Amino acid sequence: MALQAAKRLTSLRFIGYGNIKIRAMSDEWGSGAGKGGGAGGSVREAGGAFGKMEAAREEQYFRKLQAQQLKEMKDHLDEEVNHHEVQIKQHQEAIDRHKKRITDLAKAEKKTDGSSSSD
Repeated sequence: MALQAAKRLTSLRFIGYGNIKIRAMSDEWGSGAGKGGGAGGSVREAGGAFGKMEAAREEQYFRKLQAQQLKEMKDHLDEEVNHHEVQIKQHQEAIDRHKKRITDLAKAEKKTDGSSSSD
């Protein structure tokens, strides 16, 4: 089970909100077989305190998994924002360099035009 969970985490690393699953169950969690077509396992099928405890553990697992996936998604988006901010800065510096070069060329052109007209 731990191996399956690890595989699931790596394969769902950057999931969208549309991939969050909702499970259909009977009226009360752990009170017997669910309505979703699956039995839910022998412990949950039997119902009682152990079934409720197992259902609570399952929900806790999926809440932790979802929280971890959301954190990873947020971290990834933060990295992307930082990357784009660095690119913006680099592009702005390049724009400023090019504008300065254009200004310098325009000044040089005026000097050459002014000196040729006085000849």
